[in-house]
This record gives sequence, C-alpha cells and structure tokens, in this order.
Amino acid sequence: MASKGNKTLNKGIPKLKDAFIIIVKTEWNSVIVDQLEKGAIQLLQQQNIACKTLVVPGAVEIPFAIKAYAESQQQKADAFIALGTVIRGDTPHFDYVCKFVTDGILSLNMVLDVPSIFGVLTVNDEQQAAERIGGTHGNKGEEAAVTAIKMIALNRKLKK
Repeated sequence: MASKGNKTLNKGIPKLKDAFIIIVKTEWNSVIVDQLEKGAIQLLQQQNIACKTLVVPGAVEIPFAIKAYAESQQQKADAFIALGTVIRGDTPHFDYVCKFVTDGILSLNMVLDVPSIFGVLTVNDEQQAAERIGGTHGNKGEEAAVTAIKMIALNRKLKK
C-alpha cells in the first residue's frame, strides 16, 4: 500500500529568482497527465517560476526530449520535470516501459548539470492514477514541481 506522501514537502519551498523549468509530458493517458501538468504549473506560477511544456507521444520518449532540449540552443532550463502515466495491462509491456523511462531519467541525472524530476505515475489501474492527480494521495505533478524547486536551490548552492 502506498503512503500518503510527504506531509512536509510543501514546507520550506525556497524562493528562486529567474528559474526556468521545462515540463515534458506524454500524450498517452492525457486525461491523467494533463492533471499532473495542471498541478505542476499551478504551483510553479504561485512561486513565480517560468515554465514551458513539451509534449511527446509516450513515456519512453521523455528522456530523449529532455536530452534534446538540454543540448539545444533554447533557453537554458534549471530543471526538467517528466510527467506521464503508465498503467499496468495484461502484458509485460508495462514493465519494459517503466524500466526504460526510469533508467532514462536516472541516466539524465548522471550526465546533465541540472536535475530531471521523475513525475511519471506507474500504477496498476486508473483508480490509483486518480488518487494521485488530486485524490487521496494529492497531486503528484505538484509534488514534482516542489521537488524541482528544491533541487534547483540545492544545485545553485552547490555550484557557488
């Protein structure tokens, strides 16, 4: 059974100046993912942090889009937030997709100089997803945004 989340996550959110975050979200399971994005954007707006969303077909493509953006001539991102939802089905496809996206985000965190936040839901059914987009487990998109802010602050502190 999942925990009810981090009760202190929203406490002590650092105030950042001139932060810019790229959200990469999937088209797949868009009804759910759009709610994750909404939660993330609302929190970022409350903190006066600029963001931009890129859309990819599915979760496996998220790491590619993050890496491509990081290597582009676009405005430099202070962090990336990966948003998607993978729902278990009747085949092992769920396991492969979860592994690919998880390994991809981990690899990015090892090579990029800014954090990539894992905001991809990996759930057994749509009910579990609903509980994580504003239900009993809060909005995981909002939590991903708070994590991004805290990691930007840490990264800036360490680079001083």
